[in-house]
Amino acid sequence: MMKHMTAPEIRCSVSTRYLPEQSDAAQSLYAFSYTITLTNMGELAAQVIARHWVITDAAGHIEEVRGLGVVGHQPLLQPGERFEYSSWTRLATPHGRMQGTLFCITTDAFGFETSIPTFELAQASALH
Repeated sequence: MMKHMTAPEIRCSVSTRYLPEQSDAAQSLYAFSYTITLTNMGELAAQVIARHWVITDAAGHIEEVRGLGVVGHQPLLQPGERFEYSSWTRLATPHGRMQGTLFCITTDAFGFETSIPTFELAQASALH
């Protein structure tokens, strides 16, 4: 297999928010939104093809989510370009964490993965 000349890189940043209006502590449902910003730091255009999330609540329950694209899109990012999207998830505990992987492909058909580092999902009062 040929090695790619320049290493493609999609950088990810994350912000999260607890959603009290979508949560119900009496039923052990805690909702969180997250906003992901993807920035193409490489020298070639790259497209996000698929995602894989690992969502873990405070009790250790793990849910894996796989699918094409992100929120129904498969964005093609030119060098320096960014794409931002928001989504949400529910946990059975007031805090947990998520981490993920994006499968991407450059315009010259080189496939690569980008890791989304672990980030915390927490109801503010659950941290005290």
